Amino acid sequence: MKFEWENLGLVFSVEQNRRLLPGYINSHAQAPNTIIFDDYVRIYFCSRTLSDRERNVTSVGLYADCLPNENFRIIAVSQEPIIELGEMGEFDEFGTYPISILHEKNEFTAIYGGWSRPLEVPFEVSLGLARSSDGKKFIKSGNGPILGANESEPFVITSPKIRKFGDLYVLAYTSGIKWFKHDGKLEITYRIRIAFSKDKVNWDRFGNEIISTVLGDDEAQACPDIYFKDGEYHMFFCYRNSINFRAEKEHSYKLGYARSNDLMNWTRNDNQSKFQGDFPLWCINMQAYPHVFDFHDSTYMLFLGNETGKFGFGAAKLVNKNGI
Repeated sequence: MKFEWENLGLVFSVEQNRRLLPGYINSHAQAPNTIIFDDYVRIYFCSRTLSDRERNVTSVGLYADCLPNENFRIIAVSQEPIIELGEMGEFDEFGTYPISILHEKNEFTAIYGGWSRPLEVPFEVSLGLARSSDGKKFIKSGNGPILGANESEPFVITSPKIRKFGDLYVLAYTSGIKWFKHDGKLEITYRIRIAFSKDKVNWDRFGNEIISTVLGDDEAQACPDIYFKDGEYHMFFCYRNSINFRAEKEHSYKLGYARSNDLMNWTRNDNQSKFQGDFPLWCINMQAYPHVFDFHDSTYMLFLGNETGKFGFGAAKLVNKNGI
């Protein structure tokens, strides 16, 4: 079983769409996630803007309604962030990134990364929950996180992707395993984790890393997205080296793939998910933060390119549909 993708190009350009969201897109369009409607998809993403709190860089959640069968033509955009930043001292004071949305009947649920700024390291992230009746404006469930550090996951709980399979809610996410210094700069290594819930509020963590590494102990993994097809769970994620990933192409984010029958035991084989041809310039150095979804009779992947979505996000279309 293989996934073969045709690259559709950069479908949301920061430069072209900055004017649609004045004041909220300073740079980047990151971590795209979709909600599917009958005739269009709503793509939630996060953009970097400037905070009025000592001018710290901040990420906010936005959305664009698009037509995938017309190369993701935009038909509507949010006019303000979907979730407000936290108050002073709260876990999400400096950012709401990434954001993952689940739609059930008349309720939209968001699981998002809330950013704070500790003294000794550049950032700390925990996961918060917010709800909406229209998918446009979300109200937080409280002032604190629903998933934060614990004994086995001591810091940086991030990259949430919430899915529902049967009556079980599944949260794939990323947990920091170590901070370290390289050339005088603090860096972090992440690994993929998974948790399960019946109510979206109380989560049972599996407690172990679930994806093997191909780069050794210093492999950083991020943004796991689980897609169910033909009786199997397929995980699309990204991975990189923990050092020199910003400047060196061979150390930057690449797309990974694993499959499972039970959501806890995963077999990794990155070669089972491949793009046709060479990557174009906008994503030649980096491919990251994949999100896979079905719309009408087609399967698509949204993903980030160079500099982790600095220029926007792109899309790919599954071309061997009968092969899966």
